Amino acid sequence: MTRRIYTFIAGKSDGNKKMKELLGGKGANLCEMARHGLNVPPGLTITTEVCQEFYKCGSNLPAGLMDEVKEAVRLIEDNMGKTFGSPVNPLLFSVRSGAAISMPGMMDTVLNLGLNDEIVVGLAKLYGDRFAYDCYRRLLQMFGDVVLGIPNDDFEHCLTGLKSVRGVQFDVQLTAEDLKGLVAQYKEVYKARGKVFPEDPLQQLQYAINAVFDSWQSERAKVYRSVNQIVGLKGTAVNVQAMVFGNMGSTSGTGVCFTRNPSTGERKLYGEYLINAQGEDVVAGLRTPEPIDRLAQTLPQAFQQLVDNCNLLEKHYKDMQDIEFTVQEGRLYMLQCRGGKRTGAAAVKIAVDMVGEKLVTEDRAVLMVEPGHLDQLLHPMFEDEASYRTAKAVLTKGLAASPGAAIGRLVFSADEAEAWHHKGERVILCRVETSPEDVGGMHAAEGIITQRGGMTSHAAVVARGWGKPCVCGCESLMIDTKKKTLTAEVDGKSVTLKEGDWVSVNGTTGEIINGQQKLKDPEISGNLATLMTWVDHSRRLKIMTNADTPEDALVARQNGAQGIGLCRTEHMFFSSQQRITAVRRMIAATELNSPAKMEALDELQGYQREDFEGIFKAMDGLPVTIRMLDPPLHEFLPHEGPALQSLCKQLAKELHSSERIVRTRLEALHEANPMMGLRGCRLGIVHPEITEMQAAAIFEAATNVVKAGGKVHPHIMVPLVGIVDELESQAQLIRAVAQKVAHKSGVVVPYKVGTMIEVPRGALMAGQLATQAEFFSFGTNDLTQMTFGISRDDAQAKFLTFYTKHGLLPSDPFETLDQTGVGELVKIAAERGRATRPNLELGICGEHGGDPQSIEFFNKVGLDYVSCSPLRVPIARLAAAQAAIKAKVAAAAAVAAAKA
Repeated sequence: MTRRIYTFIAGKSDGNKKMKELLGGKGANLCEMARHGLNVPPGLTITTEVCQEFYKCGSNLPAGLMDEVKEAVRLIEDNMGKTFGSPVNPLLFSVRSGAAISMPGMMDTVLNLGLNDEIVVGLAKLYGDRFAYDCYRRLLQMFGDVVLGIPNDDFEHCLTGLKSVRGVQFDVQLTAEDLKGLVAQYKEVYKARGKVFPEDPLQQLQYAINAVFDSWQSERAKVYRSVNQIVGLKGTAVNVQAMVFGNMGSTSGTGVCFTRNPSTGERKLYGEYLINAQGEDVVAGLRTPEPIDRLAQTLPQAFQQLVDNCNLLEKHYKDMQDIEFTVQEGRLYMLQCRGGKRTGAAAVKIAVDMVGEKLVTEDRAVLMVEPGHLDQLLHPMFEDEASYRTAKAVLTKGLAASPGAAIGRLVFSADEAEAWHHKGERVILCRVETSPEDVGGMHAAEGIITQRGGMTSHAAVVARGWGKPCVCGCESLMIDTKKKTLTAEVDGKSVTLKEGDWVSVNGTTGEIINGQQKLKDPEISGNLATLMTWVDHSRRLKIMTNADTPEDALVARQNGAQGIGLCRTEHMFFSSQQRITAVRRMIAATELNSPAKMEALDELQGYQREDFEGIFKAMDGLPVTIRMLDPPLHEFLPHEGPALQSLCKQLAKELHSSERIVRTRLEALHEANPMMGLRGCRLGIVHPEITEMQAAAIFEAATNVVKAGGKVHPHIMVPLVGIVDELESQAQLIRAVAQKVAHKSGVVVPYKVGTMIEVPRGALMAGQLATQAEFFSFGTNDLTQMTFGISRDDAQAKFLTFYTKHGLLPSDPFETLDQTGVGELVKIAAERGRATRPNLELGICGEHGGDPQSIEFFNKVGLDYVSCSPLRVPIARLAAAQAAIKAKVAAAAAVAAAKA
């Protein structure tokens, strides 16, 4: 029978850090810390495979599991010298989730399990009434909310009312008698909701385990996985651990810390703690915690143990760690460690610093930085911070929880944030504090503001993980979520902003600024430049860019592009009214077989020549892959109504024809399925003069640049080829034009002719196509559409979200390559093409060229380059390097295994 439970006790453990898939990140790391003798409260981990069984059993625990739990509990009882369910010397448990990939705050937790009306009296005899009833009221609230579904507001209403009556601000100011009364009120909440709190501790434990497994499919957890593209996990593990208590008075406390600053990367212990509190108090942000370095004065011995443990764990894991701890009556307990979520700036600094500290290699440092981290660093910052300070536009200054700059319209709920975002509005989410239920709105927002909470609160942790600017603990702000207003006092005057007003957030300084502030573009320098040097040294794939203008080409070069992998010639026609008018005149003249056709083509040739010269100059000798005209002609025309009528009238006059004839011929261009109609190479075959015009513009532009002392390498790409004769026909035309231009100018320009593999038949016939093509570029957008037999726009609007949400597809195939289907066609085409032409150049120019998972696949199958948008070039460089390093590590492991 497959093992379902693993136990851990300080100095002894059944699991280790390599077992994250089975034990979840939390369980694996608890086992690892226990193995190394750290003071970890003993416990047990129920595996992620049991989570799978749970759902197969209709959201019920599998048969026999609780018997195994009881057996493991006995081991914990022996170690602790306490008994679960005993009214004399009770052992209490925490029950927490833990998936293989960290999902902070997205699943459920229950603390203080094992109390009832009888046991709380025994606990009070040991540790005092106040402590015992504080634990009991916490259990009743968490159990009611998490396990039984009683709205948390019901309990908060009682607690807030009691504090108001007693005239106190914080829970810790309530007396033992107050807490006993609160327990009674909470029981009335249960009755009012028709719920019963189970008095049997074992039943409590069973229900709590059930609830944690059930939270794997909670809406917030599903949204978090979707947003972060977390797929392929078995589920969550459940960690049942002996409770240690931070709420035992002034020598007890709880906290969260990072071994380095998760916002900046500074090598200094960073975090917060609360005296006389339990863990959820810190994360929930209900009280503003103290900075971690003050613990050195409050509890010096525990602080020094914490520092020593942090140093040990960072050296062991070779990465910055996120640590949860509790101090019970002066004794430190380690509750969790995991790789810490960090901002892009912090990730790069930590990676570079750790190489300097000889803690990791350059390859390991490259793997430590996620592609999303670079994405954050390529976001803008405020242009002039001094100006808004001088103008006294700063509303308040809170805790700089997650760096960066954001501007948007104020909204006061997660639902509103999502709704405004869907309408195309940039928003700033403003909350008293956030909870896991707010995750959808937090992701939709440009930045986040909270009135309460610290640097390790839910808002701060989630925002840092996503690279969103966040300012927490803005206690001077008055936030009214019902009236949807934010009020601040600036220079003695009250300033009130309402929903929809513009506000700016500086997550680096903690400032909230009235109005819209100007942003500036970032630069690749300092630590990032150092990292990118290692990146480029490690990768095999070249990184090209998709660029249609000289401006885009220059941006791409600045970001490290090694050429243009896709220049879409049709995009040039939309850059001015003059150009689109010329295109429409050419289309009409072609359809009417008018003598004006050549005049229209000559005009377009001039525009194209001008554009190509600019792009060749911008790339300065780097290869430029130019796709010949691809879309169907009707896409350049207005569809119907007054615009079409006006166009027909104008063209009829210019081409000496009737308005009716022009309209009839233009309307005939519309197709039932244009994606598979007269476009791509088919357009050039039916209208060869279009191909000749474009080829002439390319070679004339290249010749002009060469004559001016420049270098050019045009790669001319024929799109949508499925038959070798299609490619041969177009290649002959292109080569004939090249010869003609060379003969006339006396300048021979080196060039290549290749094709875009975007039709499944083209992939299968790659061996034949390679007789004509000097390169293949995989157009994976259309190849995906044609392989799946779906229209991208329709599929994404109608059913792809449903498919990914319900597991029919692991991810959107237009965002991450479908490796088993579309990827197989890529692999086949690469193999067959190179069998014919061994030096065949292979690349990809679809949107998958900027997706890290897809890039890893392209590296594996031997492509030469990927091409992506200019702003994603640094991300593609990093992803290509990581793919190469992983491949090298895997190859070394295979060799070692073969020798063993």
